[in-house]
Amino acid sequence: MKILVCISKAPDTTSKIAFTNNNTAFDENGVQYIVNPYDEWYALVRALEIKETSGANVTIITVGTAADEAIMRKALAIGADEAVRIDAEPTDAFMVASEISNYAKTQGFDLVLTGKETINFNGAQLGGMIAEGLNSPYISIASKLDVNGAMLTLEREITGGVEVVEVSLPAVVSCAKGMAEQRIPNMRGIMAARTKPLHVLAPTVTEALTSYVTFASTPAKSGVKLIDPNNMDELVSLLHNEAKVI
Repeated sequence: MKILVCISKAPDTTSKIAFTNNNTAFDENGVQYIVNPYDEWYALVRALEIKETSGANVTIITVGTAADEAIMRKALAIGADEAVRIDAEPTDAFMVASEISNYAKTQGFDLVLTGKETINFNGAQLGGMIAEGLNSPYISIASKLDVNGAMLTLEREITGGVEVVEVSLPAVVSCAKGMAEQRIPNMRGIMAARTKPLHVLAPTVTEALTSYVTFASTPAKSGVKLIDPNNMDELVSLLHNEAKVI
């Protein structure tokens, strides 16, 4: 079984977010990047669990520059077998999905896994676009995945319950909380990652369909007022006259 796991970089959650070029681009100065947690904790780790039980081969892929290779080596240290980097600056989800699906078409992958979304853009677009490019079925936001020969059994949380889905391979799945648990690379994995293959491929000609007009930071939170729990009159007065919520 061949599994392709799509990963991307995201700013560490402690990074200070700022913008440049008249608020049209993200300012990367001083930013520490990590593997997007949904890609790492859920998609990659579940692929590795399947590898450990069925002998699957796990390849990771990203669209990005040489600066992305540090996060790729971390994914290799966790246990992926090889890595592929499409050498291009990711411009939008369509461009990234097209590059990944164009590569996957030539490799005969049985299963393509993505995280449900990235923590920096929260678009949740990539999986569906890759599935369209591969003409494969797509199951989004799966919280459980079991492989039964050429069939997948998946669970998705829906309003009021859990939906169970069966689909035949090949397929594309986006992974959400519950799919797997985070793994920490050990020293053996870190050392092995240095010699695992990382292939750099030229991009195909893919036109981006979107561009960013402007970014804006969220307004700073105002200070809070602490009210004595015994002073209900003051609380009601503030909610009515100041907050205007009652």
